[in-house]
Amino acid sequence: MGASVAAPADSPRASGRRPWVLVLLLAFLGVGVFFSPILGTVSVAPDTVLRILLHQVSGGALFSHPCAGASVPASGCAGLIEIVWDARLSEIMLAVVVGAGLGISGGTLQGVFRNPLADPFLLGISSGGTLGAAVVVVFRIGVADQNLLLPLFAFIGAIGTGFVILVAARSRFGSVETLLLTGVALSSFLSAVLSLLLLYSPTGSLQVDFWLLGNLGSLDWTQDGIVFGVVLVAGTLLATYGRELNLLQLGPDVAQSLGVDSRKVRVRLLLLASVTTAAAVAFTGIIGFVGLVSPHVVRRIAGSDYRIVLPGAALVGAGFLLAARDLSLVAFPGTLLPIGIFTSFAGAPFFAYLLFRRRGTSTMGSP
Repeated sequence: MGASVAAPADSPRASGRRPWVLVLLLAFLGVGVFFSPILGTVSVAPDTVLRILLHQVSGGALFSHPCAGASVPASGCAGLIEIVWDARLSEIMLAVVVGAGLGISGGTLQGVFRNPLADPFLLGISSGGTLGAAVVVVFRIGVADQNLLLPLFAFIGAIGTGFVILVAARSRFGSVETLLLTGVALSSFLSAVLSLLLLYSPTGSLQVDFWLLGNLGSLDWTQDGIVFGVVLVAGTLLATYGRELNLLQLGPDVAQSLGVDSRKVRVRLLLLASVTTAAAVAFTGIIGFVGLVSPHVVRRIAGSDYRIVLPGAALVGAGFLLAARDLSLVAFPGTLLPIGIFTSFAGAPFFAYLLFRRRGTSTMGSP
């Protein structure tokens, strides 16, 4: 009896585990990262871009004169290197890291709540970050240091919201349904407080609205490194909980009988997902649909084994946000638009397609 119950969670064949999918997704992402720097508001020849990238990665060992053949003077090569390496590649790596963080957080939350619509926005974590950023803008806190204080307050707001959910998860009333309703209530409450703040100070609404739609620019390698460090540590820890999430899909009683304390696992996963989401939204603002769509894409092509879904969702999320960045530059060259507009335009119809493509089958992997 016990073996038959555990088989769907631990058997790669039963759960549709396909490790080769991760290799394929990683290869596609690598190609995207390599060629995305060609796109930008300033026109730079593709061969020059690729030479600059190889020159910088190799520390100057390859292409000692990366701008050779480009129609710029020798003194202008430093400017091209700054554009390609410091501006474009920094933005690209931020898109990859944030997309990966949102993707794996979305996959984790869908597994914890056994709900295909769960994501960081449903629980109010992103709304908490928005409120924290709005406080800085509306009350003009540290105007001279706003580039530092805004992500700091956004991180505190997101973590604070996650802490409230964690308290609910640790209580004796911390069922899955209670946690979901707590998140929905928090999201509505925080949105109401945000609206009140913007009514109090209408002049700050434009900046907050732009932040609400997400932005990948205006960061440097130091800030990229902060996001990368947090997402790498928290995301790696999340990926190690694939087996436990598989067992949670069978119900808390079955998971308990197989050695998994469902309440403790939920608390740990909620904490890690909150930290990962907080780091992402603190520096980029609200970027929708990445955490919602990415896990469903992986389930469609690789099955419902969370040992594959979690790392796969990170790779799909990274590729999704990178593709949205490239699409924005192709569709509106020379115009700086919030990246969240393009994730919503691409994510909403694609998610509808995923839902209705196979109406008789759940995207969570069970009929």
